[in-house]
Amino acid sequence: MKKPGFGLMRMPLLDKTNDADVDIEQVKRMVDLFIEKGFTYFDTALMYNGFASESVAKTALVDRYPRESFTLATKLHAGFFNSMQERDQVFHSQLEKTGAGYFDYYLLHGIESSMLPKYEKFDCFNWLLEKKAQGLVRHAGFSCHDSASLLDEILIRHPEMEFVQLQINYLDWESEWIQSRACYEVAVKHGKPVIVMEPVKGGTLARVPGEAEKLFRDYDADLSVPSWAIRFAASLDHVMVVLSGMSDIGQMEDNTGYMENFSPLTEQEKALCHRAADIINGQIAIPCTGCSYCTAGCPAKIAIPQYFSLYNEDMREHLEEKGWTVNFSNYATLAQKFGRAGDCVGCGQCERVCPRHLPIIENLKEVSAHFDH
Repeated sequence: MKKPGFGLMRMPLLDKTNDADVDIEQVKRMVDLFIEKGFTYFDTALMYNGFASESVAKTALVDRYPRESFTLATKLHAGFFNSMQERDQVFHSQLEKTGAGYFDYYLLHGIESSMLPKYEKFDCFNWLLEKKAQGLVRHAGFSCHDSASLLDEILIRHPEMEFVQLQINYLDWESEWIQSRACYEVAVKHGKPVIVMEPVKGGTLARVPGEAEKLFRDYDADLSVPSWAIRFAASLDHVMVVLSGMSDIGQMEDNTGYMENFSPLTEQEKALCHRAADIINGQIAIPCTGCSYCTAGCPAKIAIPQYFSLYNEDMREHLEEKGWTVNFSNYATLAQKFGRAGDCVGCGQCERVCPRHLPIIENLKEVSAHFDH
């Protein structure tokens, strides 16, 4: 199987204000080109494109191609069931919506520390193996949106899982929050092939700062900026598939063009990606190093460095286009364990111990204005 995968998550729309109003005819042309170039992996999920993605997969793919000619993946998300019966109802509705008969890859979706107990409570790991034994799933795995330590814990507890899906890109490679490199290394340690999500970080790495873009253009003017992000992820030895949520036929033409005869990045090319990451990371709103000196005596128990990291990520995003990023969810997850940024009482103990002398109280107000609404 060639490494590129078509993520049916950011599909072209007829009405830009309605995620479910997918341009089916354009998606059909995109599917045709993708398959024509020899690529076969398609990824969908219950809630993608306003809950329309699985139905689009049926119309644009399943109804138009022999079942054994493509690979289809979908997922069970903890937010959409509260009993074993509802868990089964979701699965059977997915079979009906896609018309696929079976799923080549099926994932427990977006596992993080707050969701793992629910997947365990409803015995979802064993349930997924039962679906495999019934021939309704061919490969069982999960996606993870948490730390390398939690990923390691899950794989120790559930070695029967066959693959993992992780957020990997050159910007998050050394991120303290995303931990792309650390999570990848855990998967390698456990011998699990990796499917990559967010290789272009939701479009962030398609439009990089001018200095970073110049690095890439000077090296090879014919390669698009996002191609560097896709190729970075695809160059990792244990990566099986790199998903790309392509939003128009132009993006499909670009991705299939440079990936049709893919060669891994050279060491020089990898170094360029890391230099670009340094440039992007240099454009941060709050220059916190994450030392955590500030947190020990905080009376509100605010996760100050973590919140600053999430805020910095969002300040690099094109929020006027996205409106929402995964960092809002990450913030809410942290806020279940720690005080919110808006809980700051202004005592100043954090500023007294900060080695960078940051105006933490004012910074927390900015973070609160962004996330606490």
